[in-house]
Amino acid sequence: MRAIHSSTSTMLSTFISSSSLFTTVRSNMLSPSNPIETPVVLGFGGVSVDLLATVASFPNPDDKIRSTSMKVQGGGNAGNALTCAARLGLNARLISKVANDVQGRGVLEELRADGVDVSFFVVSEEGNSPFTYVIVDNQTKTRTCIHTPGSPRMTPDDLTTSTVASALNGVQLAYFDVRLHETALVVAHEANKRGIPILIDAEKLREGLDEFLNLSDYVWTKAPTVSSALVSMLLRLPKVKFVIVTLGADGCIMLERSITVPADDATIEEMDVDNLLKLLKQKIDCGQTAPTCVSSGITRLQAKGVGSVCGRLFLGTAEKIPEPELVDTTGAGDAFIGAILYAICTNRPPEQMLPFAAQVAAISCRALGARTGLPRLSDPRLAPFLG
Repeated sequence: MRAIHSSTSTMLSTFISSSSLFTTVRSNMLSPSNPIETPVVLGFGGVSVDLLATVASFPNPDDKIRSTSMKVQGGGNAGNALTCAARLGLNARLISKVANDVQGRGVLEELRADGVDVSFFVVSEEGNSPFTYVIVDNQTKTRTCIHTPGSPRMTPDDLTTSTVASALNGVQLAYFDVRLHETALVVAHEANKRGIPILIDAEKLREGLDEFLNLSDYVWTKAPTVSSALVSMLLRLPKVKFVIVTLGADGCIMLERSITVPADDATIEEMDVDNLLKLLKQKIDCGQTAPTCVSSGITRLQAKGVGSVCGRLFLGTAEKIPEPELVDTTGAGDAFIGAILYAICTNRPPEQMLPFAAQVAAISCRALGARTGLPRLSDPRLAPFLG
């Protein structure tokens, strides 16, 4: 799969050259005298090169159409989320695997340019790096992804015990997108032994997901769900502190376990979780365009046929992006996760974390590709959410 269309190869070469230039410029801008120690977050998972083409409308079978624009940039869930975290100011490390080909070199250079530590990557001298064709439909504002996995696949033998130990040294939070799961689980188990909190991307039902969930402290998913399913997850996974489900333009729901109130405290009100969610929806100001968040107090949340858990329910809204400003939703979930990583590492309360993450995701949707629009912490559009 190394040989791709010549015009794409040219763009990939340009991609590498521009990334190298940005690396040099950014290195000169960094101040070695800055004594502030930033939180360290480790990510493990998918990276790729995204070949993005925008079209007026998605083609019918056997159609021949022209793109309206084209971009080549790094992608992959973990690559995008860690790039976001790095731009927000975290010390980001990433473990993944690429081949020593034009795609793989481009992936590494772009990550370095954004300040992501790629020293723990595995680089194969054979095979191909992952890449994804992304078709962005300007009419429906949707995107279609056609992914080509990397080869050879990553295996536990690719990482030595000392490499895993070094990668986890000083880490405050670890993130896994559940790709390359056999090797990822080796790192996750070691992180768990060291008491390092783990955030899991449970976007899809991937192989190994159940084992990851049992190790996790925080869970994110964008699969359609109901609030009672969140209660079920916290009951089934006693280690998990909170679960967030994102609902696209409809915002997000978060259920946070209460660890400060005894489970048998008779003074805590008990409510049906679905009814509580309806009450929270009534508190939302529908005229507000910026992301907001409403929450319950500590409540014993009852789910019929499931059980109850003591905690707080949060309902977050998404930004109402004006139609002309909405360009591409590719990587919006990864941007949300990157912001959540930042919020956890900097001890932001949920009432601040959810609107902040929603705003970061909304900003990313205003440019083509998963990374082009990712903001830096200094972006004035984030200032109202950092308080």
